[in-house]
Amino acid sequence: MTGGRVEAAPRLAQWRVDALPCYTYRKSDPFRVGLWNWYLSVERNNKQTCVKLFAELSNSAKNTVPAPIASFVTKLLISFPPNEKIIVHPGIFDKHLKHDGFVWAIDSTVTGRFVIEIEFLDLKVPDPSGGEPASVWASHQIKQSSDNTALSSLTRMLQECILTDITINATDGSIRAHRAILAARSPVFRSMFSHDLKEKGLSTVDISDMSLDACRGFLNYVYGDLRNEEFLTHRLALLGAADKYDIADLREACHESLLEDIDTGNVIERLQVAHLYRLPRLKEGCLRFLVDFRKVYEMHDDFNAFLQTADRDLVAEVFQGVLAAWSGR
Repeated sequence: MTGGRVEAAPRLAQWRVDALPCYTYRKSDPFRVGLWNWYLSVERNNKQTCVKLFAELSNSAKNTVPAPIASFVTKLLISFPPNEKIIVHPGIFDKHLKHDGFVWAIDSTVTGRFVIEIEFLDLKVPDPSGGEPASVWASHQIKQSSDNTALSSLTRMLQECILTDITINATDGSIRAHRAILAARSPVFRSMFSHDLKEKGLSTVDISDMSLDACRGFLNYVYGDLRNEEFLTHRLALLGAADKYDIADLREACHESLLEDIDTGNVIERLQVAHLYRLPRLKEGCLRFLVDFRKVYEMHDDFNAFLQTADRDLVAEVFQGVLAAWSGR
């Protein structure tokens, strides 16, 4: 084990470092333990030796593994033939290793060859819902398997109408569902089925502003089985349902998606949607497209129709943006 290579087992890593001159810094090659690529580094000055352990983390918040919560023991195995000396750190337990990692400053200089050893006792990931962190070595695989099985079962319950107990009436058809699942995903449905509202004693709910296909897409999202093509087709209807039934994650997913493909064919509609559902980033994106990129001048007929029918406050906001752009020329 020479150079920057680290020998790694499932829970143990060792990095053999050759003689380290004073005022020298070295960094290891990456090594894999748990869900992360790790690095070790060592730096020596005339008073101390510093060892650092850190995980490779992305600056992006999307599609990345969160920073680990680690418990481990660190050792320095120093060879002074014919004797060997071992320096042991007291131990780190449940430390959230963010971008700064873990640093061990040893108040002595280390000469000759030595080995940095990390024995991982446990590695955990935070619970997104705020619960207890989960160990990646046991509960991570179990949770993933459990989640997949649960989602598959929920999909079957909806598709095969297994013990359904309520009918959702859309504009052009109906679909069967489960009160308990709707109530768990939406506080509005929960209140509807728990209090003395008309729906409590009925076996139907009317969603008269959604087509059957859009309603099916809405239920597929609630049950964890919405396909991407279905989502893109029914984004506006899903946004309305998310707002009406207070499903914040669906509302935000629709908001993000509608921001991604603003063009001259949809910008007026999306501007009005943003105003209606109080989506400031979508409104800002539409106004920027119209005003900053001067697309408003290419859309004479559509813009005139907008002026005739749109909310007066929204029209005033658009005019303020246009006037601000003119004054900034």
